[in-house]
Formats: sequence, structure tokens, C-alpha cells
Amino acid sequence: MKQATALFTCCLLAVCGVITATESKPNVLFILADDLGARDLSNEGSTFYESPHIDRIANMGMKFTRGYAACQVCSPSRASILTGKYPVNVGITTWIGDQSGEAWRKSNRNDSHLPPEYEHNLRASEWTLAEVLRDAGYRTFFAGKWHLGSNGSWPTDHGFEINQGGWDAGSPRGGFFSPYQNPNLKDGPRGESLPIRLGQETASFIEANKDKPFLAYLSFYSVHGPIQTSQSLWHKYREKAVAHGLAEERFLFDRRLSVRQVQDCPIYGGMIESMDEAVGIVLKKLDDLGLMDNTIVCFTSDNGGVSSGDAFSTSNLPLRGGKGRQWEGGIREPFYIYAPRVTNPRSQSDIPASGIDWYPTLLELVGVKVPTDQAVDGVSLVPVLKGDAIETRPLYWHYPHYGNQGGEPSSIILEDDWKLIYYHEDQRYELYNVAKDVGEQNDLLAAEPDRAMSMRTRLTEWLTVTNAKFPTPDSRFDPAKRDARWEMLSTSGKRRLEAQHAAFLAEEYKPNDDWWGSSLAD
Repeated sequence: MKQATALFTCCLLAVCGVITATESKPNVLFILADDLGARDLSNEGSTFYESPHIDRIANMGMKFTRGYAACQVCSPSRASILTGKYPVNVGITTWIGDQSGEAWRKSNRNDSHLPPEYEHNLRASEWTLAEVLRDAGYRTFFAGKWHLGSNGSWPTDHGFEINQGGWDAGSPRGGFFSPYQNPNLKDGPRGESLPIRLGQETASFIEANKDKPFLAYLSFYSVHGPIQTSQSLWHKYREKAVAHGLAEERFLFDRRLSVRQVQDCPIYGGMIESMDEAVGIVLKKLDDLGLMDNTIVCFTSDNGGVSSGDAFSTSNLPLRGGKGRQWEGGIREPFYIYAPRVTNPRSQSDIPASGIDWYPTLLELVGVKVPTDQAVDGVSLVPVLKGDAIETRPLYWHYPHYGNQGGEPSSIILEDDWKLIYYHEDQRYELYNVAKDVGEQNDLLAAEPDRAMSMRTRLTEWLTVTNAKFPTPDSRFDPAKRDARWEMLSTSGKRRLEAQHAAFLAEEYKPNDDWWGSSLAD
């Protein structure tokens, strides 16, 4: 049925004149960072990190200053980009591999609820962006992190003809330097940089397919943990941090976990530079081949920067929180589109854009219709790219899980400047005006009861229509144990974090003898 629909769709497009000659089809380069925060780039205001090549993408086309991921963790957001659907409608509502149901107790977090079950593989029935473009005559290529299922649900099972590095794992099993321990990426010379290798693989694909329309999907493992860099880059960013002045304290305990308040991690700074260098390799290849004027270039991330949990590596200020959390720091992203002959250089839009919008936007840009049996939730942003507007709409998030980074099971509705958060544990709400209060410090629930009620009604209706699953109370919950854990994290846990991150900047810092293997390349 899927193949028959594809044939019908392509024939219909040909009759309608939407699909033009092969030479006129624009190429698509989609670049996806992992765990990169909304303030982790120099063009987004960071004075510590350096990202000239990624900044170039923002400057060539349109930057959405209110760009959002579809979820505060990775797998759901990645599924949304490829399908145009909200995570709840794809069935992947947390990162694949996360515990659910009674198995959640194994985490020893003593939480009050048990998260619901979810899909562990991207459904074969979904029409992915790669499948639609492949059937429209595009060569399709994937490099890097997949994390949308196990063998049988890898990139080549979902429309990508070539896969370099995409498989089950959500982080680089062998670290960021070869050997990679990746069944779908051949090891390079010992110490080879993973992001550079992925950039080179993408550039090689573009070179080999320069005379055909292509989708090159570069999905970095960077800057997900484990955070690792070379000694030379550590030294560069350590000197930069010292020159800026070292903070006495880097963390603030916010509700359930400490949150980084300062951008000064030299390891993370080196990781951003390596990823940016890899982006530069790909952009240079487009330049050298004369393809930039016929290639749509996109850049975004899958969730907020890791200010809590994992490696505690960055600060998203002035946004509150980060990856895994329900506040703006967990879901706001860099969101850039360069579309030749459509976007104007250095243009910006403050219209909220979501990860669900990439799919219909890119298909319209290349002149391919959305398959009739793909019920897309997103809208095309092409009118915005041209300087017009789109109809005002609410955006939704549903994350009925616990983030490893302190996030709480919650659902969200965003309408214009207003954001309502519903917490599933105790059925409370928070209401923020994120235009005036981007740090979400002033809960206006009591001051705006009518607005809160109307938004609550729409959120409830959406959750009902989507058949959303919810966490359930844990009969074994012991609030004393949970509170004791939070007390430990806010005291001795915070002190350990402060000491660890101060040590990253010590003049004598040395993680191991070969700097995670990077020195083997010297």
C-alpha cells in the first residue's frame, strides 16, 4: 500500500508540474546537533563558544528566534523532524531505552509516578522525509546519530540509501575519537575526530552526487556526553575562560537538580568548535562545487543544552533549565533555514517554529507534496521565509516521563507569548509570558485566571484527541526517600559538581594519558 501510494503521489505531482527537471530540484542539507543549547553559538550571544561556520548558515538565510524542538529529549524530537508529527502521534515520547512502567523503580529515584510505555522503534508505516524525497528522485544519505530504533529500524529502513554511523545508540559508544565501536561506521585512524569524520563523509557523498538532487542528513553525536576534546582545544578554551574571569560558583539548585549558570567548560567549548569545523567542511564542499545556490541548508538541535544532569556542560541563561526540563531552556533551539531565492540574508522571525514544521516546509521548498496518508501536525514555514506570516496556532508538548536532567512529567501549550505547563504528579499549573519573562520566574496563574482556564481547556482537548498516555501513581512511593534524595542533591551533590567543574579548569588537568584517544592522532 505504501509503494502504491508513493507511485500515485509522484505521478500526480508530475501531472501537476510540481516535479520539474532533475537539474532544477534544490538539494537539501539538513544538519542536526545533539543536545546543543539555544545559547551555545556565538551568533546566539555566547561570548565563550566559537561557531563561525554554523553562524554563516544563520546569516545566509532566516533565523527563527523562537525555534523549538518537539520534545525536551532526543528520540521524540528526531522522530518529529522526519515525520512532521508531534511525538505523541508517533508514539515515541521519551528517549529510546528509557525505563517505563514498574521498571522505572530500577532508577532508584523514588519518584511518585511510573512513566507510561512508548514505542521503541520508528513505525514502518510512517512516511519519513527521506522516503518521500527518495521516491521523488533524490539520493538520500544519513551520517551520525539515529536513536530511532534497533536493527530493522535503522536509517536504511526509513528511506536513507546510505547510512554512516546511525544505529541504536544515542551516544557515541566508543567516544568522540576512533575506534568508534559503531557497527555502521568503519573505524578511522586511531584518534580520528568523530564530528570531523562525519563532516568528511557528508562532503564525500555530496561530491559523488553533485549532478543529482540529494538529501544529506548530517546528524552529529556532538555535543552529547561523554564530553571529550583534544588537549589543544581544551587549552584554548581554558585560557579563554581564565581571561573572562573564573566563577566561584557555577551551579544553582532549581527544584530537583543543580543547573549550570556559567559557560566556561573548556571541554564542551572544544566540542562545539570541532562540530563547527565539520560543518565548515561540508559548506566548503558546496562552495567548491558551485552548489550553494541550489542547496537548502538547515541547522537545528534536538533539545535544550545540558545544564543539568548528564555532563552538566553548559548554561542556557537567560532561559531557565535545559535538556529534559519543561522550561524554555529545555525546548528552545537554534533554528536556521537558508533557501536560495526564497530567504533573504540575515533575516529573522519571532514567529514560533517547531520541529514538526521541518517536514512540510522542506517538501514545499522542493516542490513535493506531503503524502496523503501522512497526517502531519506541522505547517509549512515557507510564507514566513518569504517575509509573510502564517496563521496563529498553539504549539504543544507532552512529556509524561522523568528527565534525567530534573525534568518533571508535564504537558505544555504555547499560545503567542503565553505558556501553560501542566504537571502530572500533582495536577498543578504554571503560566508564563515568555516574551516578557523568558526566564520563567513569574508565574502568572493567579493573575490571569481566565487565560489560564481557556488554555487549560485547549490543552486537555489536545491530550484527549491524541490519546495521550499518562504516568500513573506508584503504590510503593515513599515521599521521605524522595525528599532525602533531593536534599542530598542540593547539598553534597552540588558541592561535588562544583569541585568537578572547577577541576576541568585546573592548569594541571589531564583526564587520562591520551586525552580520550585524541592524542593518538598527533
